[in-house]
Amino acid sequence: MTDLITRYDELLARGELRPDPEQRVAAEVLARVQQALEGRQTIGFFNRLITKREPVRGAYLWGGVGRGKSMLMDLFHETLAIPAKRRAHFHAFMLEVHQRIRDERAKELGDPIAPVAAALAADIKCLAFDEMVVSNSADAMIMSRLFAALIVDHGVCVVTTSNRAPQQLYKDGLNREHFLPFIALIEAQLEVVELNGPTDYRLERIGGMASWHAPLGDHATAQVRELFFRLTDFAPDDAAHVPSADLALGGGRMLHVPKSLKGVGVFSFKRLCAEARGASDYLALAQAYHTVIVVGIPQMDRDMRNEAARFVTLVDALYENRVKLFATAAVEPEVLYPAGDGAFEFERTVSRLMEMQSAEYMALGHGAAS
Repeated sequence: MTDLITRYDELLARGELRPDPEQRVAAEVLARVQQALEGRQTIGFFNRLITKREPVRGAYLWGGVGRGKSMLMDLFHETLAIPAKRRAHFHAFMLEVHQRIRDERAKELGDPIAPVAAALAADIKCLAFDEMVVSNSADAMIMSRLFAALIVDHGVCVVTTSNRAPQQLYKDGLNREHFLPFIALIEAQLEVVELNGPTDYRLERIGGMASWHAPLGDHATAQVRELFFRLTDFAPDDAAHVPSADLALGGGRMLHVPKSLKGVGVFSFKRLCAEARGASDYLALAQAYHTVIVVGIPQMDRDMRNEAARFVTLVDALYENRVKLFATAAVEPEVLYPAGDGAFEFERTVSRLMEMQSAEYMALGHGAAS
């Protein structure tokens, strides 16, 4: 067996993992991918004599939050004994792709996809992605051609995780018919493995911790900080280096996410609700992140009716996509917006905020109910 399986068994033996049949199957699939990639690595000189090879069949691990997908990806990438490997968050990778396409178009040399794919594949035999999610038409329009070039033309092996089954990617999206070949490519070139076992390991890590923290202050901040590190496995002593991201909102607009890791995003209330935003912005956010931490929610008065209305729309998007919400706020939800235009309608938002704190809601998988 490979080092991945050895490491996985060590975690089981130490009690850091518990036996999970679906997780074991996924580990064995990743181990087979490793063996195939490392076997090609040993061919050495003869690899360079082959102009085109059948790609190593990759893997697509999908399932609800906390089922061990990121942990398995960690083991896969750490133990993969080839230098030509790259791991990236899918959103960050697509931002890079769009920039490369813009650079190629500026050269006015024709279709930019082929040279972009060639450049990405130049020194990579395996691309490993966290959190594949497609939330905008710009990504959807190019993914079929880009990944066909990477996998079929250049023999790049792709391994990815997602909260959605392939057929659910970009569901109901604009011009989805142009995206369907990408789904067919996944099903043909990647082994699709479902991880939806009964145990949400991520929720176990935050067991007993509240999701709504009021009043604002050092204690509330410390609580959501601890939640972020438990949910992402990021070392607290390296807090200064937590990755950030820029979320595409459509129309060339971007939303900066100051802390973004493994599907968890941290936002300020001011950035989300004090600036002009619409439902499509919050939908993009809810589709991109399975867990959202909002800090600095004030008690809103009559003069903050616009902020209150945006907050209602934000909560609706999060709720309808089963996003986990953690927050620091001045007051409890019941008195968040006690009077002003729309205060009566705000009561539904209070009800949703209360439901979103329940164990039943927390156990739901990310994504809009079908």
